[in-house]
Amino acid sequence: MKFTRLCRRAVCAMILCATLPAWAGGDQLEARLNAAFAKGELKGLHAVLVLKDGQHFGEVYFDGHDEAWGTSLGMVQHGPDTLHDLRSISKSVVGLLYGIALSEGKVPPLDASLVAQFPQYPDLAQDPARQAMTVQHALNMTMGTAWNEDLPYTNPRNSEIAMERSPDRFRYVLEQPMVQEPGTNWVYNGGATAVIGHLIEQGTGQRLEAYAQAKLADPLGITSATWTNGFDGRAAAASGLRSTARDLARLGQMVMDGGTEQGRQVVPADWLELTFSPTTQTRSGLRYGNFWWQAPGGNPPRWVAGFGNGGQRLVVNRELGVVLVVFTGNYNQPDAWRMSLRVMTDFVIPAVTAD
Repeated sequence: MKFTRLCRRAVCAMILCATLPAWAGGDQLEARLNAAFAKGELKGLHAVLVLKDGQHFGEVYFDGHDEAWGTSLGMVQHGPDTLHDLRSISKSVVGLLYGIALSEGKVPPLDASLVAQFPQYPDLAQDPARQAMTVQHALNMTMGTAWNEDLPYTNPRNSEIAMERSPDRFRYVLEQPMVQEPGTNWVYNGGATAVIGHLIEQGTGQRLEAYAQAKLADPLGITSATWTNGFDGRAAAASGLRSTARDLARLGQMVMDGGTEQGRQVVPADWLELTFSPTTQTRSGLRYGNFWWQAPGGNPPRWVAGFGNGGQRLVVNRELGVVLVVFTGNYNQPDAWRMSLRVMTDFVIPAVTAD
């Protein structure tokens, strides 16, 4: 993918200048974001990168305090080569990896019993209620088990933090009390991603980060992405991926292009079709499937996205032909989503629809 600006012919530029607001175009987008940040209106914003119709449209970076999976990095000068926490956008990447592994016959089918894939826990596998949990339920976060990530991630009672601190993260996830019939209700659950990541490792015989490098990073030309380990020394599937904005945009464009990169099928097209078929309704009104968020309207959805703690965003808006990456440092702030949403609705959408 070439990160080059869209060329504008002089005649078109003259017409646009006469008929469109001052913020039309990628240059104006960058100028508006820079001005708003300078006024203190976008506190914590680290990066915005926009692709339009597969071409570079706009890209800005701001210095700011940052973290790596909760460890302070101090003040960071963010730029095109700076790695940034993706947090739960990692889940969306794991969803893509499962689709690849499934096409290779290396992981269980979606209707397979989830607990049956963990014979080391015979007591759980013999529980009739748990036998109803399938791989698809984990991918859609409708397992039916008790789970609470509404608490701050600094709180040890947060289910994902408790999972990380448990002696066996997979048993912890699977042994939680059954509170609903699997498939009936969506509950945000990082543990679901942990067990799916384990199935990928178990089936491929590779660590998750190695499989991701071979099946996604290498085909896309990504060389700098890293995956932070959890407390047990294995990749934190739910939240540990770190990437540059440009590399994440490459992945988003591949999704936009039906799973292809320069004519090569990287992610099976039928997996993306399944992933972006509206299935599960969340409490927010958005929809969800295979670890990807989906727009509340449209079939297929107008956009799909990966969301991450602190306001991290990868949005693939097929209606507008736009891939948007937003990085921020507003970790563990419950309203961090507001700024990312504002970047998209107040800055990016007006610019790309006016250009």
